[in-house]
Amino acid sequence: MNKKHTPYNRTIFLKFLLAYGLFAVFGFLATGTFIRSLLITNLRTEQGERLYAFATQIADTYASDLYDSRTSIETVRQQLSVLARYLEADVRIINPSGRLVIDTGQPLASDEEVYIEGFDPTVRGQGYYTVDRFFSSYGEDVLSVFAPITKDYSVRAYVTAHMPMERIARRAETFLNVCYILLIVMLLLSLIILIFFAEMVYIPIRRITEATEQYAAGNMDYKCSVESDDEIGYLAATLSYMAGEIARGEDTQRKFIANVSHDFRSPLTSIRGYLTAIEDGTVPPEQYDKVLRIVIDETDRLSKLTNGLLTLNNLNSEGITLDIRDFDIHGVIRATVASFGETCRQKKITVDLVFTEEELYVSADVERIRQVLYNLVDNAIKFSHEGTPIRIETTLQGNKVLVSVKDTGVGIPKEDLKQIFERFYKSDHSRGKDKRGTGLGLSIVKEILKAHGENIDVISTVGAGSEFVFTLPQASDMTE
Repeated sequence: MNKKHTPYNRTIFLKFLLAYGLFAVFGFLATGTFIRSLLITNLRTEQGERLYAFATQIADTYASDLYDSRTSIETVRQQLSVLARYLEADVRIINPSGRLVIDTGQPLASDEEVYIEGFDPTVRGQGYYTVDRFFSSYGEDVLSVFAPITKDYSVRAYVTAHMPMERIARRAETFLNVCYILLIVMLLLSLIILIFFAEMVYIPIRRITEATEQYAAGNMDYKCSVESDDEIGYLAATLSYMAGEIARGEDTQRKFIANVSHDFRSPLTSIRGYLTAIEDGTVPPEQYDKVLRIVIDETDRLSKLTNGLLTLNNLNSEGITLDIRDFDIHGVIRATVASFGETCRQKKITVDLVFTEEELYVSADVERIRQVLYNLVDNAIKFSHEGTPIRIETTLQGNKVLVSVKDTGVGIPKEDLKQIFERFYKSDHSRGKDKRGTGLGLSIVKEILKAHGENIDVISTVGAGSEFVFTLPQASDMTE
């Protein structure tokens, strides 16, 4: 069942683009609303404090001199006009009744009486400024402050200062424009980061995704081209390595199936041929014993092959249980060699045991190690020339016991050394002498020692023989 690939409108990059667009939109909205309102509020408060400070100062100086009769109204008006231009605001002096005494925003005749209807200085409440049309005396909202002029503990008049809110709004817009510029700069920098992300992260991830799609489709030869020294490059390299291992595994599996089929088909064909010959009378009765012996040998070969496959399967399965205990490796070697006594006599092969001590204890699964020794000795005998010796030696290095099985037989070609532990592998040089072998013996040896956490090495020269050396841990009570 094929999985649908993720559509491009749901890629990470487009999600980042969408997030970038939303960030830009909400950034401008926040700047135009929240930040604008915050700026106006701060400017209004700042200007209110500034106007109130000047109004209080005027009430305590120029306006106070006016009501002490120490100066004239015209002099005070001129002085307030200068301050008003500096403040960019209108300055007034208003009697408690609402009558304008001085107004820097409009000239007043000496005999002219102008009243502000409904004037009530208490409308400012607990604050020091108001925002309104100041009792309808202005055609737009103004920021207004009050400062009382007192004499003899009584309020004689009020100094008021007024600044149009539109002017404050213009100042806010100026600051707001700066905020917009900063936002645009930040968006451009973010865009650079987004481009960098696309180049350094998104494009490599897309290549890795394409590679996984190719691998999922079975194309293990596809090259995942990501040149990077970071985690993404490591991921791509690991993915390529994984694909290579899968490809090799599939190739090994195909070879394994082909080898199993071949090794099963050959004896089955032989058995069927001889039995058919007996059935149709091609084989005379006096040769039945010979034919039956051949059939029995072929069934033994099938049985050996089946047992080898089962052994490998059990060794490769997770959770394999080893019966680790201390035992004398020399005793196991002697018993294993003794089981080949008849075979050695037939080929006139001698087995030399080189032990520095009578007993040498190791810690391992005795039955599994017995199987390792059996396979190695069997191979040594099989590939040795008639009348040649086999040497089995043990040495102690640190807390490791080294077991060596050496023959002087046909040897193994250099190009085959790396493959001899693979299942069913037989070198071309050995096929003539290994007609009854399954090609599983050394694979079983390798897996058993791997399960023990130990190693096996081989040294071989064609025509001179081979030496297999494996390690085992010395028994703990012997190392103390």
